[in-house]
Amino acid sequence: MPFHRRGFFGRMFTGGAALQAAQPTIPPAPFFTPDLGKLEPRLIDGVKEFHLTAELVEAEIAPGRKLTAWGYNGSVPGPTMEVTEGDRVRVVFRNHLPEPTAVHWHGFEVPHTQDGSVGLGQDPTLPGGTHIYEFTLNQTNTCFYHSHFPMQEMMGAIGFFLIHPKAPAGPRVDRDFGLVLQEWDLRPNNPVPNSLAMEFNWLTFNGKAGPDCTPMIVREGERVRIRLLNMGMDHHPIHLHGFQFAVTGTEGGRMPETMWFPQNTVLVGVAQVREIEFTAKMIGDWMLHCHLPHHMMNNMFPMTGPMQHGPEHWPKDDAERKKVPGYPQDMWMPDDDPYSHKPENFGLRKTWSAAMGGMMTLVRVVTPEVYAKIEELRKNPPPRKAPAAGHEHHQGGVK
Repeated sequence: MPFHRRGFFGRMFTGGAALQAAQPTIPPAPFFTPDLGKLEPRLIDGVKEFHLTAELVEAEIAPGRKLTAWGYNGSVPGPTMEVTEGDRVRVVFRNHLPEPTAVHWHGFEVPHTQDGSVGLGQDPTLPGGTHIYEFTLNQTNTCFYHSHFPMQEMMGAIGFFLIHPKAPAGPRVDRDFGLVLQEWDLRPNNPVPNSLAMEFNWLTFNGKAGPDCTPMIVREGERVRIRLLNMGMDHHPIHLHGFQFAVTGTEGGRMPETMWFPQNTVLVGVAQVREIEFTAKMIGDWMLHCHLPHHMMNNMFPMTGPMQHGPEHWPKDDAERKKVPGYPQDMWMPDDDPYSHKPENFGLRKTWSAAMGGMMTLVRVVTPEVYAKIEELRKNPPPRKAPAAGHEHHQGGVK
């Protein structure tokens, strides 16, 4: 059967833009970045004023795996900022780092002096110093902010900045998520990343490595947008299980519908944003992950020492298996308990955590009953279980 673009998107986006236009204007879906917070502005004389501080941040990217990074307002990545097309914005920026820095407003159409290009539009902000950025945003796109000192970028200094349109483009989404893609080179017993590295052993969405990434919860039939922001050294082919999606926007703005086409893997290049949209038409726990093999595991290392850690764990220290060339390659180490405190993990199948290493998270399309239970648990989450001694969720093979 021949492929018809109009027919595909009519099925993919239930109701379509024509039906959307016939209905009263509905506010856009809230933007949600799992595991990250938002930076709220103060409205001062019609100006939305944000206070942003670059500083040392102590974080945890997986149970027992500490990260000492450079971020903003106590967060790595930094908190999300949101405004609306036409807003006047002021950012009061403070530098609590031990060296000069500056903030670049990536994708913004602002005066040269407000762009954050050190040496060209401004001097660096010295340690302990303050710099004020101010501009009017007559545009709409998924932007971001980051240090314009490259090694500071590799230390984690980045965050989302959304400019919402005055009139949301159709068809309307019911869920709007954002994920920041980052890579880290962390050596044993050292929480400070090696910013000069060209290879990485920890990969994160929003500062968390799978299976510690909080899943995105969706109800059956809802239309979903996920904004993928890559700020690292590698390009990432991001694959979604179970669905076809369309790339509907980039860091430059929304793409015309004539450029949409069905796919299930999109390459997100360095310093790029790709917005994907789809209808969640099938119940299930669907992986979303980078498809580079070395990015689907945590803490890659040569396999040495004891192999078997439990009856369900692989590889096993078996003389016959060792005779097979190449053995061992992959690990299977279920350990669900360290993640059971998250309401969003309610109802996942036993051993789910063993398959979720590296730059990997879940889109959970859930039944009304599971959705109601997750909402109940969000109001009263269960206690967090301490990780086992020496716990680091490994998955994968030989580096």
